Amino acid sequence: MHNWENPAIIGRGRLAGRAHFFPYPTEKLARQFDRSASPWFKLLNGTWQFSYAPTPAEANATQWNELPVPSCWQMHGYGKPHYTNVQYPFPVDPPRVPTENPTGTYSREFGIDAEWTGKRIFLRFEGVDSAFYVWVNGREAGFSKGSRLPAEFDITDYVRPGTNSLVVRVYQWSDGTYLEDQDMWWLSGIFRDVYLLARPTTYIADLRIHAPATGKLEVETTLDGPTHGFKVETILLDCPGQPRLWSAEDPQLYTVLVTLKDPLGHIVEVIPQRVGFRTVEIKGDKFLINGVAVKLKGVNRHEMHTDLGRAVPLEAMHEDLRLMKQHNINAIRTSHYPNDPRFYDLCDQYGFYVIDECDLETHGFCLLKDWVGNPTEDPQWEAACVDRMERMIARDRNHPCIVMWSLGNESNFGCNHLAMAARARQLDPSRPLHYEGDYSLKTADVYSRMYPPVQDVITIGRDTEEEILAKLKLPGTGYAGKPFVLCEYAHAMGNGPGGLTEYWDAIYQYDRLMGAFVWEWCDHGIRQRTADGREYFAYGGDFGDEPNDGNFVCDGLVFPDRRPSPGLLELKKVIEPVKVEKIGSRCRIHNRYDFINLDHLELNWNITVDGQITQAGTGAMPVVPPHESREFELLYDPPAGNAFLNLSFTLAGDTLWARRGHEVAWAQFELSTAGGSGVPAATGPVIKLTDSPTTVELSNSFLAFSFDKVRAVITNWNSLLHTGPRLNFWRATTDNDRASWGVDQDATRWRKAGLQWLQHRTDRVEVEHTGNVVTIKARVRIAPPVFNHGFHCEYTYTITGNGAVHIEVHGVPYGELPATIPRIGLQLTLPGTDATVRWFGRGPGEGYRDTKQAQRFGWWTATLDELYTPYIFPQENGNRTDVRWVEFPGFRVTGVENFSAHRFTTMDLEKARHTTDLVPLDFITVNLDHAHHGIGSASCGPGPWEQHRLKPTEFRFTVRLQPV
Repeated sequence: MHNWENPAIIGRGRLAGRAHFFPYPTEKLARQFDRSASPWFKLLNGTWQFSYAPTPAEANATQWNELPVPSCWQMHGYGKPHYTNVQYPFPVDPPRVPTENPTGTYSREFGIDAEWTGKRIFLRFEGVDSAFYVWVNGREAGFSKGSRLPAEFDITDYVRPGTNSLVVRVYQWSDGTYLEDQDMWWLSGIFRDVYLLARPTTYIADLRIHAPATGKLEVETTLDGPTHGFKVETILLDCPGQPRLWSAEDPQLYTVLVTLKDPLGHIVEVIPQRVGFRTVEIKGDKFLINGVAVKLKGVNRHEMHTDLGRAVPLEAMHEDLRLMKQHNINAIRTSHYPNDPRFYDLCDQYGFYVIDECDLETHGFCLLKDWVGNPTEDPQWEAACVDRMERMIARDRNHPCIVMWSLGNESNFGCNHLAMAARARQLDPSRPLHYEGDYSLKTADVYSRMYPPVQDVITIGRDTEEEILAKLKLPGTGYAGKPFVLCEYAHAMGNGPGGLTEYWDAIYQYDRLMGAFVWEWCDHGIRQRTADGREYFAYGGDFGDEPNDGNFVCDGLVFPDRRPSPGLLELKKVIEPVKVEKIGSRCRIHNRYDFINLDHLELNWNITVDGQITQAGTGAMPVVPPHESREFELLYDPPAGNAFLNLSFTLAGDTLWARRGHEVAWAQFELSTAGGSGVPAATGPVIKLTDSPTTVELSNSFLAFSFDKVRAVITNWNSLLHTGPRLNFWRATTDNDRASWGVDQDATRWRKAGLQWLQHRTDRVEVEHTGNVVTIKARVRIAPPVFNHGFHCEYTYTITGNGAVHIEVHGVPYGELPATIPRIGLQLTLPGTDATVRWFGRGPGEGYRDTKQAQRFGWWTATLDELYTPYIFPQENGNRTDVRWVEFPGFRVTGVENFSAHRFTTMDLEKARHTTDLVPLDFITVNLDHAHHGIGSASCGPGPWEQHRLKPTEFRFTVRLQPV
């Protein structure tokens, strides 16, 4: 049996796991925290020689090319990226893997300087996928598995002064692959840093730092080599008194220097570490940090770069964390493996609570009966499972950002989880354990769920143990006695997620609910270009990878290039740390921070009337302790018209993650309204009417109007329309409508009911004419082929002499329609290829009935490009909601609550699979919608909440088109 197919062999020649640190010869250099400043560090990243073979047997390395390290070889044309969510991409026969096991051989030379003579030399790989051998100067130095964990080898006896050769052979598949079935691209190679370290003969092999909120610092070191007469000294810098505690809101770090001295008192080496004093504990059903019950406002984050795969550069990590902080996110689950070690340094500095997750997922076994063969339930795999937990904790336990260890993800539950949990508690009893798959709570210290409906969350937060067990039919006990976390919720695939407000209303209401982590942070699309140079992002299947799970890999809050999606803006608003209520002439501010007051924020306010600022000021921020509220009064003159009070809370100074003036939170209150418009008055000159069996022609000095009596549709209105408005009930289905893994597959029901094929039949048209008013009533039946259900509808057009068109729409559904429908509205088209649109309503961005909190009322202007959201997989997008009026070139529309405008038809969006499939047309499709079905997150989770579902009931609405 090959070593790469033997779970009993988890490594050869590999050193035990240790904390991540770098040695320096002096305290001065150590304080820089710059590994490149240490003369004992040599980075081996760069261009290596590379030979690719389709199988291990053919990896003879006779033909060499160049490949950057770190990188994923599929991103450079070797093999192809392959995406699956759950399913293994090869026959399941653990621990065996296919004969066709792509193998990459890497080669380079490195120098050993004279200054390193007499020192111990270590070679460290921070991440290699999946298993690999190492040869130094032709001699085998080691073997390792565990793709997202470091592998370190003592190569002292293998190197010589001067030039040395290094060869690494990497296997795409190994028995370890069965433990690494995470929802992501299958990518291979040396994808993290590779470097050498020179250490003294006696050196600090490992150190453990414990810095609780009591302020008592404990440092435990492990020495290797002769130790007689050596001593270790520890210095805590820049802390003259009681230390300030670390939290995500105030990530105070101190520097600890751990110095090894020889028997003569000379410095042998210095290890610097950043330390944050904090305590994590669970008391009863509350999750506490520094004694305070906190709310984790989290995201799940994979390591992924649109051009580089999992070889994520340091600056990209900074970019992710800055964006998260700017959008009020305070927690990260490293789904589903330990991240690059530098990422945790940044989380310490920026301030994030991290669930550090073991590199263990065996999800594909769920497709087999009873999870047969699942490694987590097989004692022969215990060493392999426990090894991954040990190495993660050993590497990461000195980081204050890490508040929980996770035993992995979606691996069912077995004896090896028990062993992993026991070993974790031995290595680090200071942190609780998380594992969502522990449904009976045998190891987990917190109760964790994925994608429950909000009513279940309320039940868990509010009810007694007996009530929880009765309502949710759970397999164990103790659920009410533990904190509850949503380790995944709000699946952010495409347009969405919807329904965030209801989740967070519950989380804030009940102390037992400790927070939630959106799935997930980024779309994993891989940047590609068409033959003519147009950019798009590829997903499963685009590389001929079979089987695959399509665009399920694109389910993030940011696009692959890190542009924020509307979903991220919605999340920022819902979880913002300042909430304001208006009570009469006073405002009540709620501080939702857990540790800090609001003195780092400035309050700016203004009043807008009809889109113009009429009054403004800067308010003094009241002193509001965390978790408390205070009232204050703003003095302003009562306005008239469409008036809003706007409050903005911005940073009072620069931070690591944003400049002064960055908006952290905002609030808006409507003060007065100018009212709406009803049926148009009979104004303007007399209308000339020409009525024939097929058309109605109307005209005067303000009006040129044609109506097709056969099809019951306007064919001309002052040359402003390409085609006139008709009822529309279909939308280009969203990822959440299609519900890949969710329970509410609305799109399936809609298609089965034929709603995408609706046909219009005209039953009767009546025309009345009185001077400068013409009324046209058209009764129509709108229904799909095949079935005997649909809508009986009536349009009443009132056209006045001033050119205005008033359309009253009434509809009554009949037959067995599905429980929900996509939309109710009018669709028309405009001539031309571009337009600037103005509106009064929520904006400036996209919003739907359950995704509109981030959009504030105002007077907005946008181009067609700005009204379009380019989701990786085209779908319904760009809706503006709670609209009072909207203006297109030449006319204003009132009476509808939603509108969108695109260069593509609804069916263009429905049929497209990538943005580059969409070809701009020579007309503009406009939707004027009375109502929309909610968005929800049924791509993997629940659909829209009941109050956001659009049901096929009788409807009536009125739209006015007015020339301007």
